[in-house]
Amino acid sequence: MIVTRLIMLAFLFCLTACEKEELHFKEGDMEITVLPGEQWLHDFPLFLGLKQKNTPQFAIWIEDISGNYLTTIFVTHKIATEGWIFNKGNRRKETLPHWCHQRGVVYEDGLLLPTKKQPLADGITGATPQGRKTIQVALKSIEKPFVVKAEFNHSIDFNSNFPVDAVEGAENYSGGEMGSGQPAVVYAAIIYPDTREASLQPIGHSSPDGTDGSIYENLDKLTTARDIVQNIKITIW
Repeated sequence: MIVTRLIMLAFLFCLTACEKEELHFKEGDMEITVLPGEQWLHDFPLFLGLKQKNTPQFAIWIEDISGNYLTTIFVTHKIATEGWIFNKGNRRKETLPHWCHQRGVVYEDGLLLPTKKQPLADGITGATPQGRKTIQVALKSIEKPFVVKAEFNHSIDFNSNFPVDAVEGAENYSGGEMGSGQPAVVYAAIIYPDTREASLQPIGHSSPDGTDGSIYENLDKLTTARDIVQNIKITIW
């Protein structure tokens, strides 16, 4: 049984790792390339001491220059469909809270996360890639300047500042044993009419327990979470 599971995991890894995107950009399109950092893959415990290398959950979206949400460009499948395997009913509100609150859609249970009954459209969702990810965006209906934001998070990415035994209600509580550990890191870049290339820069982290949509600028308490992404590059064709 264990050998069979390992073979299945290896097969799924190959399908994801070997997937290649063929994109054909037109003048005015926006190309977003996510380059993984040293901590892109993170150990997640399975059973009997086995672990798998998990990829992060993330969302990329556009806001106007005043900070009003406009549209989501990409969001990982687990967030978009409540596709967690080991959540045991936990909706993981601590995963990408800044994106959730900016989007502002409230679901049946009062939370801001999509559900299995009300998932996001397939056109903006996908599995997290094992490596580099390139996204193509047509900008015909989006007025410049605008802001591109991204939010990245790993589950159980605990450190001494955000430990597994943090008590619910404490400022460093991040969902408990199966929570985030270190909170999600938020990145942003302004795209002006004359912008041709830009890189998103870290602007802070989101709420550790997901109870608000604020950005907390101090990143000093984060360690591995700061190295999930190497670069998020934008090119305007």
